[in-house]
Amino acid sequence: MQHTVSSSTLIKAALSAIVVAGIALVTLILPAEYNIDPTGIGQKIGVTVLAQAAEPEVQQSAPAEGSNEFQTIEVMVPAGRGIEYKFDMQQFEKMTYEWITDGTALFVDLHGEPKGDTSGYYESYVIATSADMKGSFTAPFAGSHGWYWKNKSNQPVAVQLLVKGQYKVIGLK
Repeated sequence: MQHTVSSSTLIKAALSAIVVAGIALVTLILPAEYNIDPTGIGQKIGVTVLAQAAEPEVQQSAPAEGSNEFQTIEVMVPAGRGIEYKFDMQQFEKMTYEWITDGTALFVDLHGEPKGDTSGYYESYVIATSADMKGSFTAPFAGSHGWYWKNKSNQPVAVQLLVKGQYKVIGLK
């Protein structure tokens, strides 16, 4: 015995699937992944906390420009994610830095990208896995320079970054 499905049945099934997917998108996926909750249902069922936990936090007491005094910047690296924190520096400008975590080691890449470059080129100065680092560097070219931290743990990690020198803060990138 052979069953045939009519075109109208297929259309009804497809439309039903689209409606269900749309409801799931608006009530679950957008609130949980992007903290966008147009209906308010995501907040009520508690899925917006997932997106909020994944958002990097920055507390910055540093001015927008460099200084001869150390400025402190607090950056939260979410669990299982990576973030970049950058500074705009001209060629041969200098920065002294120190950063420290609560003891959790992070993968780190201190690097720079030339101003105006669209090829995706970047130059790494330090690549390591560490819970702290200190040093200084001179920008070899004008552009954005800073850190990429990757947190491979299942808990967010706070980074306390101290900087002084010649720079303009770009911030999270």
